[in-house]
Amino acid sequence: MTDIVTTPALPPETASRSLFQLAALRFRRNRAAMAGCVMLVLIAMFSFLGPHFISHSYDQVFPSYVSIPPSFEPRPDASSLQDVIEGVAGRARVELKEFAVEGQTFTATVTSDKPIDPRATRYFDRANEFDSTQVVATENDGKTLKLTGSVSREYFLFGTDSNGRDLMARVMLGGQISIAVGLLASLVSLSIGVLYGATSGYIGGRVDNVMMRFVEILYSLPFVFLVVVLVVFFGRSFILIFLVIGAVEWLDMARIVRGQTLALKRREFIGAAQALGLTDWQIIRRHIIPNTIGPVVVFVTVVVPKVILLESFLSFLGLGVQAPLTSWGALIAEGANNIQSAPWLLIFPAIFFVLTLFSLNFAGDGLRDALDPKDR
Repeated sequence: MTDIVTTPALPPETASRSLFQLAALRFRRNRAAMAGCVMLVLIAMFSFLGPHFISHSYDQVFPSYVSIPPSFEPRPDASSLQDVIEGVAGRARVELKEFAVEGQTFTATVTSDKPIDPRATRYFDRANEFDSTQVVATENDGKTLKLTGSVSREYFLFGTDSNGRDLMARVMLGGQISIAVGLLASLVSLSIGVLYGATSGYIGGRVDNVMMRFVEILYSLPFVFLVVVLVVFFGRSFILIFLVIGAVEWLDMARIVRGQTLALKRREFIGAAQALGLTDWQIIRRHIIPNTIGPVVVFVTVVVPKVILLESFLSFLGLGVQAPLTSWGALIAEGANNIQSAPWLLIFPAIFFVLTLFSLNFAGDGLRDALDPKDR
């Protein structure tokens, strides 16, 4: 009789996950961070895809609709058309006898003491409210004309500014410029600051001392003076804006990364990497920079709205985005000057700016928690 030896069943093998997969899993579990990312995507779609779905351009001027409040109703309304066509008839030097509107078509009868030139219909087409005006009948030896045409109705969901431009189209354009400048300038400051700060903090000694003194020298230079010098040498352009801002904002990034590097270079895993014979650049690239990602990501989410404000400051001085181009910061500055007469000029760009700010903060906190080496 022999004993039957049974071996315990081995647990099923589980697929291993990389550090990036684990970080992505932790990030998806953060509801606030995911909500912030969804909001950022919606704002980006509104800014970059929205202009393709509206009929107005950012520089299109509507003289008849200057500083009108936001509304879901089409403009003009039936009550204002009578006043509008009387004004057009006055400019054409004719007298309005009859006027009626049926749906999208209007009919009018105008008279004068002298024969009326049929080209007077151009006065009607020049108004934003009427289009395709033509003469359908001539009476009294040309002294009476019967006109017909279409009523051109426009929607201004965000209202218009003091120049009669659609605020929604300008908010979309402002989002394009503000988001692009914020991200590109932050990318420039991230690339320079992380590499500079990690190198300075890890090497230390005289190299660190010289590199930090250089940073302090740049801190002492006036920001506006630096921008003016660069504009004089390279000319005014959109690319120069984010290059200048990024070239200044990297100073804070370098200091933050240097402080993190000074704390990391004394850790055991850095000593183990040195014992394995890794070069300084390999240690900086593989161990120092990845372990500073958490604070750096959070700082980047703070830099983006700061860059947007800096861009609006440059535009106010005439060194940034020039009219008819605009940005959220420039729209907010314009709306603040007209807050009593036209508060919607401030409300709508401020809403998008604040939503972007909160979304970046929530996304940054989620990225910090997901990329924190202590949670791995």
